[in-house]
Order: sequence, then C-alpha cells, then structure tokens
Amino acid sequence: MSDTLAGCLQALLLVAALALSYRPLGDHLARVLTATGHGRVERLVHRAGGVNAAVEQRWPVYLRSVLAFSAVSVLFLYAFLRLQHHLLLSLGRGAVPADLSFNTAASFATNTNWQAYAGESVMGHLVQMAGFTVQNFVSSAVGIAVVATLIRGFTRKQTDQVGNFWVDLTRLVLRVLLPLAFVFALVLAASGVIQNLHGAHEVTTLAGGHQSLTGGPVASQEAIKQLGTNGGGFFNANSAHPFENPTALTNLIEIYLMLVIAFALPRTFGAMTGDHRQGYAIVTVMALLWVASLVTVTVNELHGVSSAAGRAAGGMMEGKETRFGIWGSALFAVSTTLTSCGAVNSAHDSYTPGGGGMTLFDMMLGEIAPGGTGSGLYGILILAIVAVFVAGLMVGRTPEYLGKKLRGREMKFASLYLLTTPALALTGAALAMALPGERAAMLNSGPHGFSEVLYALTSAANNNGSAFAGLSANTGWYNTVLGVVMLLGRYLPMVFVVALAGSLAGQRHVPVTAGTLATHRPLFIALLTGVVLIVVGLTYFPALALGPIAEALH
Repeated sequence: MSDTLAGCLQALLLVAALALSYRPLGDHLARVLTATGHGRVERLVHRAGGVNAAVEQRWPVYLRSVLAFSAVSVLFLYAFLRLQHHLLLSLGRGAVPADLSFNTAASFATNTNWQAYAGESVMGHLVQMAGFTVQNFVSSAVGIAVVATLIRGFTRKQTDQVGNFWVDLTRLVLRVLLPLAFVFALVLAASGVIQNLHGAHEVTTLAGGHQSLTGGPVASQEAIKQLGTNGGGFFNANSAHPFENPTALTNLIEIYLMLVIAFALPRTFGAMTGDHRQGYAIVTVMALLWVASLVTVTVNELHGVSSAAGRAAGGMMEGKETRFGIWGSALFAVSTTLTSCGAVNSAHDSYTPGGGGMTLFDMMLGEIAPGGTGSGLYGILILAIVAVFVAGLMVGRTPEYLGKKLRGREMKFASLYLLTTPALALTGAALAMALPGERAAMLNSGPHGFSEVLYALTSAANNNGSAFAGLSANTGWYNTVLGVVMLLGRYLPMVFVVALAGSLAGQRHVPVTAGTLATHRPLFIALLTGVVLIVVGLTYFPALALGPIAEALH
C-alpha cells in the first residue's frame, strides 16, 4: 500500500469515527447540561463543598465561581510544585524553581499545558497524577461549563440566571470526562502506552551503551490529556515519545480523542437550542476549516522540499517520527493546533514555511475548528454573532441570532472577546523582539527566529501549549510573561462570554420574520467562514508577513 493511500485511509477513518460519535456524544452532553436530577456521588460532592445544587446563579456569581475555582487551582498547583521534594513518589526530584512553578501552574490551570521543562527529569509521579492529571480534568470541564452559559443565554428569556457552576463542573467531570478517560486509558495501555509507578531503569542498548528509562502512569494521563485538549506530555518529547504514542494506531486514537468532544459540542448546541440545523451549520464551518488546514500542511510537507535528501525521503521528514510519517504527523499537527490541545508528535520548528506557518495560522484562527473543549464552540459562536451583525448592516436591520437581538451591549462583549487574544499575542511578541536578552533566546535568526517567538506567544495567548521549538523559553522573563499571557488569554475571554450570556438571557425572545437571516443555510455557512478568515487575516497578516511568509518567499 502506498503512503498516499494509507494516509488518505487514515484521515477517512478518523472522519468516520468522529461522524459516528457526533450524535450520541453531543446528545449525552446536552442531557448532562440540562438534567434536573443529581447522582449519589454528585450529591456527596455538593454536600462536601457546601453547594446548594437546587439554586441557579446569576451570571456575575457564575463568573466569580469560575474565577475563584481557577485561582485556587493555580495556587494549589504552585504549592504542589514548590513542595515536591517533600512529597511521596517524588523520585528524588527537587522543588521546582519559583518562576517555572508559576508558569506551569498557570499553564495547567488554563488548559494550556505549555511545558518549559522535561517532565521525566523534573516532575515526580505524585505531581503528575494528583497535580497535572487533576487539572486536566477540571480545566477542560470549566471550558464546557462556560459555553453552557452562552447556550443558556440564547435559550432563556428575561432572566439573570445562567446555571450553577459547581453543578456543571461536577456533572461534566463525573458523567463525561471521567468515564471516557477511564475507557480510553485502558485502550491505550492495551495498545502499548506504559502504565506503572517505576522510577528510572538502567538498560543496556544493542550497541552496548547504557540508557536510563523512566516509567510512570502515562496511559491514564495520556487519555485525559488528549480528551480534554490539554496536551501536556509526561515526557519531554510529548506524543513523539514511544512510551506515550508507540504506534500508528495509538496516534490515530490520540487524534480522535483531541477532536471528539469539540466536534460533538455543536450537536449539543443544536439540541439545547431546539434546532439541530444550527449545530450542523457550525460543525460544517469547523470541518471546512479543518480540511483546508490539513490539505495545506500535508501538501507543503510532501512537496515543499528542495533538497535531494528531502525528495529521496518522499517529503520533509526532518523532525518527524518514521512510525507516523508525513501523513500521520501532519494530521496530528493540524488537529492539535486547531484545538487548544498543544500535544505534538513532531517538531513544528522543522516543518516547511508553508506547513509551519499553517500551524501558526490555525492557532490565530482562535482554535475554533473545532477548538478546545468548550472554548472552541464559544469562540465560533462569538464569530457567528459578528457574522450576523455584518449581515444586518448590509440590509439595514437590527441583527438577530437565535431569537435574540444583537444590540450595542452584546457587540461590545463580542468585540472585546475578539481583540483580547491578538492584543496579548502581538504585544508579547513585540516585547520579546524589543529586548536584547529575549531575542538572544532564539536559536535561529531572521524570519524563522521571529516565527519561533510569535508561535510561543500565540500558543500561550490562545491556551494551546504547543511549541515551535528552537526557543530557549525556560528563563525568568519568558516563564513570567508567558504565564501572565496564559492567564489573561484564558480568563478575560471567559469574562466577556459569561457577561454576554447574561445579557442575552435577560432579553425576551424575538419571533422569526421574513427578514430574519437564516443561520442554518449555506449562505450563512459561507458568510461565517469568510468572517473567520477576514478577521484573522486583517489582525495577524503583518506579523505573518514578517515570519513564515517572508521565510517562504526567501
């Protein structure tokens, strides 16, 4: 079988698996978010936390709950890292430095999972299990909970209540994330991903040398790492490491896991709004952008080489694992940068200018195709609001979306949401390039070096976590600035989303008329796709022109 046929079959199998999961998982999420009863374990959790599960929260209270829980998560994980040398199963690892502890705590609490350290040599097993894995569950649940408030904003009328954060968080962890992660942890362990509590083992290689191999509870962390679009690797090589991702089969399973919830959430949106056509429209835009990105990266990596070695290898194989090849690497790279996952199975720094530039552009889109767990859906719904507003300006009528008028208040929240991430990424990149010490952290010069810096700040601001590599980011400045950017890039947009949800919920329902824009038809799908590309293009084109575009032209 040729590589092309095998690669196409791999992509088709992934699409088929996601299509089969779309309806059952999306409907299950809708039932979880609209259920009125509480399970026995959930009641115990509510009682232990002093939560009145029968009372819903006003949007400011819901928002304060999100921010308070996240702040405690950051502080708890920071303390965990600073006190690691006193913990069980520390494997002799010392306390993590203060700046790196702050960066890592902010990273995992914000669902970013940017890693400026080598996991197998810095972190002990207890930190990995009770620190990182726990945050992998709750940070992804927070994202879904926030998008649930926005959907409720569309479905409710003349109320200031958008749900109960503590109920949403508990249900999502216990009814969705934990069961799926448990099943797929077993699947990955059966497929060759390691799962143990071993420390370092000294082994003799075939060449007669000696090598130290570290074990650990990898399969259990790998499952939720991908399912919750977290992305933090147990090992420094992340999903390129054979202990985390040993075969082409596990590679495909991991890609499926990072996409499945985000692609199923539009079905949840359609179910909760009572119009599945709205969900189909949103998922169609997501799929179009994902396919376009996959084709772009794959073609560039297959044909964007000029060296004899590259042609002999069948494409740009530098920085890629031979067990995955170009097709498996490109599929993983596109999926991880179009979600907020950040896991990698190849070095994006070694991609061609077209391929590497596309992974950067994927994050700049706002990670909406399909995006992170929850964050992808609320990101594309914000852009849908902008698209409806643009259409309203064209015909001279007040725009409406799903029975709610989009007034000045709603558009201010949407505009602030769209401006926050680019402002953080571009300002951070400008500061890094303006300071001589931070420019010295680049391992490459010229446009490629600038792309490394731009990628790092874009990854942090969008809570992706993947790295272009080639940048010495474990410094006091980068650890601090990237940590701040991750926190602001996560929670400022959430402030605007929850506030927008409260504003929509307070409105009365507007009946559909002959002049109402149909937001489930091909015309709206094309309009929304165009708005996504134009907004990103106008915002980031100057920066892209200095990086990957300049490198490609050179």
